[in-house]
Amino acid sequence: MTEPEAEDRKPQSDEARSAFVPPAGVVAQAAPVEEESSTTSEFALPKGLDVPQVPPTDSEGSAFSTPRTYSAKHAPPAFTPPAGIPRVDLTKDVPWQDRMRTMLRMPVAERPVPETVQKTEDEGPAVPRVLDLTLRIGELLLAGGEGAEDVEAAMFAVCRSYGLDRCEPGVTFTLLSISYQPSLVEDPVTASRTVRRRGTDYTRLAAVYQLVDDISDDQTEVSLEESYRRLAEIRRNRHPYSGWLLTMATGGLAGAASVLVGGDAIVFVAAAIGAMLGDRLAWLCAGRGLPEFYQFTVAAMPAAAMGAALTIAHVDVRASAVITGGLFALLPGRALVAGVQDGLTGYYITAAARLLEVMYFYVGIVIGVLVILYFGVKLGAELNPDAALQSSNRPGWQIAASMLLTLCFAVLLQQERSTVLIVTLNGGVAWSVYGAMHYVGEISPVASTAAAAGLVGLFGQLLSRYRFASALPYTTAAIGPLLPGSATYFGLLAIAQNDVDEGLVSLTKAAALAMAIAIGVNLGSEISRLFMRLPGASAGARRAAKRTRGF
Repeated sequence: MTEPEAEDRKPQSDEARSAFVPPAGVVAQAAPVEEESSTTSEFALPKGLDVPQVPPTDSEGSAFSTPRTYSAKHAPPAFTPPAGIPRVDLTKDVPWQDRMRTMLRMPVAERPVPETVQKTEDEGPAVPRVLDLTLRIGELLLAGGEGAEDVEAAMFAVCRSYGLDRCEPGVTFTLLSISYQPSLVEDPVTASRTVRRRGTDYTRLAAVYQLVDDISDDQTEVSLEESYRRLAEIRRNRHPYSGWLLTMATGGLAGAASVLVGGDAIVFVAAAIGAMLGDRLAWLCAGRGLPEFYQFTVAAMPAAAMGAALTIAHVDVRASAVITGGLFALLPGRALVAGVQDGLTGYYITAAARLLEVMYFYVGIVIGVLVILYFGVKLGAELNPDAALQSSNRPGWQIAASMLLTLCFAVLLQQERSTVLIVTLNGGVAWSVYGAMHYVGEISPVASTAAAAGLVGLFGQLLSRYRFASALPYTTAAIGPLLPGSATYFGLLAIAQNDVDEGLVSLTKAAALAMAIAIGVNLGSEISRLFMRLPGASAGARRAAKRTRGF
């Protein structure tokens, strides 16, 4: 054994046999020398854990940095509510009125992204022109007497059809406004328009509804230029009935109304002559630029004067029926129904303005009739307020008179000839229901009027949805036989004879009948929508104003 081998076989010391010394034959790798500056904090990431590094971006949270947005179609899960977002299915076979009304009653965040129906320019929709077209269409609808909610639905339909989904229309009594915001980081575009002049022409109203229906239809392509051209034609079109025909219709309406309250042939002629004279005087005042208040005052005088003159001449006729018939042609039934409808749908400012206008019209009628009745009583006219209790029950004549009244009312509203026959039958049905409940069933006139008006609203809404048109031509003229003309006259007569208490009672009854008509028409319209297929997946998904419980 050599000396080096003997050295290796010697027992090693305890330090040499340490557990940290690698055994013989194993080459130990040199550990890297750590620098003194290296961190050993417990917050340091462990070695071997690869974390993807985010590329450096602009500092967030600064008041001068642009806010970051995300796509509504591809929103991250963090923005989804725990219960999920309800799906809104805008069914294509539902009329655009109901689709847009449903979306208007939604919060903005829950409205679905629209599918652009109409062709727009390559660089996107011409926002100012679309807003201008929308305001012009809304102006014609509001000037024609349409309700605020229906005007907003039409404006919303036009904007969304041209690709403007972030739009908010607003309607008040004489002001239209619309605001469009392209995105959350861009300035909104706002436009407004004031309705200076209003007139009743349901033929023009039907044409505007047809234009909105074509714009909203995905099967019909209507460009902006085509929409402007059609709108200009609608504005230039003449009324379907001439002025003298309207005057004759006013006389026929007054004569038919006098028959409803018990008049005969002489009363029919006298009421018709008085109403036509009042209409011509109102046209004369309008040509001189007098406000509508004075026009109503002047128009109410000839019918009252005709009744007082027949009484002074001792002609054996019912003067009260003559005056009542003349008042039927002046009562603002549509304005009252529109005001109450706006209030029931939540447009309280517009409703208050409409009802205030109705009140001014009634005051004008009251002044005109009271002036004539006062001088008539002084001259010896014996007008009996209790004549209201002597109305005869003649079902055949009254149904025929109610249909004639509705026909004349439809002509005064400048309705399309295709709708005149339908609304005339609707008016006859309304009076038949009222007569059966009030005269046969001995039910109160307020409840009978409300039921008949509800039936008018139901039929009118169904007919309008069948033709994809406005409901006004099918409901306004049909409520004519139900207007409270006799209650208004007898209230004014009692006041003229210094019986203020009895007069106020009659006028209160007239107001109750008017409210019954308005609420009945609106309720019938709402009931009709319960039987129609509306957008929304689940039952009861139709949006409406939530109950506030008075807070």
